[in-house]
Amino acid sequence: MPHTPQRKLILGSTSAYRRELLERLRVPFTVESPHVDETPLAGEAPSALARRLALAKAQAVAQRFPDCVVIGSDQVADLDGLALGKPGTHDHAVAQLRQMSGHTIIFQTAVAVVCQQSGFCQEQLAPVKVTFRTLDDAEIESYLHAEQPYDCAGSAKSEGLGITLLSRIDNDDPTALVGLPLIRTSQMLRAAGIDLLHSLRTAP
Repeated sequence: MPHTPQRKLILGSTSAYRRELLERLRVPFTVESPHVDETPLAGEAPSALARRLALAKAQAVAQRFPDCVVIGSDQVADLDGLALGKPGTHDHAVAQLRQMSGHTIIFQTAVAVVCQQSGFCQEQLAPVKVTFRTLDDAEIESYLHAEQPYDCAGSAKSEGLGITLLSRIDNDDPTALVGLPLIRTSQMLRAAGIDLLHSLRTAP
């Protein structure tokens, strides 16, 4: 039976965090910017926003590369229904961390896998419940100056010093908080025809 070449994989994201996570799977991939407007819709819940943007990013790149399998992902910090995105600036980060101090936040992380040519399209949500300690302004300033997490949703860079801000993390997909839930991503990639483990075998 003739071998069917595996489709090429693209990460539809410019996030260095997602790229580093996907590299753990040891499957070749390229990176493309999705160029998607991330403005929330009126009244849109944080979980719905994350899911919509993850799918929109994957679909935007898949339109340009229809024969490839494309991953899109998005994360929104959900504070009692209020969506907190990337702060962008120091002042916005201070405001976010003050809001989250002493509260439990749900980081809504969504991932989508799309192949336009084959018609494959799946999307999943991996929520992470994170409880913050009560933080004082000195702690917030020290953390922000040391970590500068201005490109992280909710200003919480848990893989770095952000872990010191927390008292508890509850989730079922350990890398979801960093930005790409690899358990769910692996499931969808296998379903899309990306061979994650057999391709690692080498000839004796």
